[in-house]
Amino acid sequence: MTCHGAEIIMGEGRSRDQWTAVVNAMVARGARATENELGQIANYLSTHFGTNYVAPASLQKKPAVAKLGVGPTSGTGRGPGPLGAGAADSHVVDNAGAERGKAIYMTECMVCHGPRARGGNKDLPANQQGPNLVRSLIVLRDRYGSQIGPFLLKGHTLKSGRQSASLKTEELIDLSHFLHQTVYNTLRTGNELRIQNILTGDKKAGEEFFNGAGRCKNCHSATGDLAAYGKRFEPPSIQQKFLFPRTVAFSRDGSRGRSAKPVTVTVTLADEKTVEGVLERLDDFNVSLRDAQGDYRSFVITPSVKVVKHDPLDEHVKLLDEYTDKNIHDITAYLESLK
Repeated sequence: MTCHGAEIIMGEGRSRDQWTAVVNAMVARGARATENELGQIANYLSTHFGTNYVAPASLQKKPAVAKLGVGPTSGTGRGPGPLGAGAADSHVVDNAGAERGKAIYMTECMVCHGPRARGGNKDLPANQQGPNLVRSLIVLRDRYGSQIGPFLLKGHTLKSGRQSASLKTEELIDLSHFLHQTVYNTLRTGNELRIQNILTGDKKAGEEFFNGAGRCKNCHSATGDLAAYGKRFEPPSIQQKFLFPRTVAFSRDGSRGRSAKPVTVTVTLADEKTVEGVLERLDDFNVSLRDAQGDYRSFVITPSVKVVKHDPLDEHVKLLDEYTDKNIHDITAYLESLK
């Protein structure tokens, strides 16, 4: 809790997949921990703050008052991101208001702006193709209807044929909540972006790639380390792990998958002595590691110091530049078929 207040963790319950995504996002932002520690963190959060968790009343988000441009009268002041991060004036969504706003959107706006507010149907005439609202500056700059309200009050034909100027203040605020919720869900992996069926590939083509161009068989075996892989892991975890094998993933029974082998480094000093260990940090100026005894060692990189990095997952990194979208889905289908 050194960097984050209790309200960040205790303000809202999340599923195991959502907490895992939060942990991985923190790693992407620079958080440092071993894979075992990351798994423990994700397990703890999903166990104690899962989908059935109810936040204390003092930490629950307060709804906005019914006045254009006026936000919550109390609350944490934090934004709506996965861990509550964001600008101090971020629009805090009232879920009940967003649900009412969704009904308005589906009835009056969806035909032109699309079911996900990302732009209208291209089969419609150009003058009926609404813009992408997720990227709209009016929506992004809006706070509780401060921009959306005045825009719609100028007059905008709705699906029902009535003018948007006829919308009540409460309806404009609800619509604002819904649109902001859609933006947050799009940018920050919200509840609406649940993983859909990704088994759309050709498992036969995936097997051919595995044994051929993908070079996967050089390190893995369908009857060895990957035996019953599809029985152990859900398709999203399968895809995530072969694309980004150092991320946290859980098996179908909720246990954490096997940890990837660590990156090691060999440092050859000017006197030809070598030091080897698990890589801690490497940049243009310094390299640090932990040796076999667990001792921390750090060296300044000079022309006389040779540094060789050994990443057992280097082939996975190389393949990121080679995969096509079809390859990815084909491999996922093949690995899922290993039962």
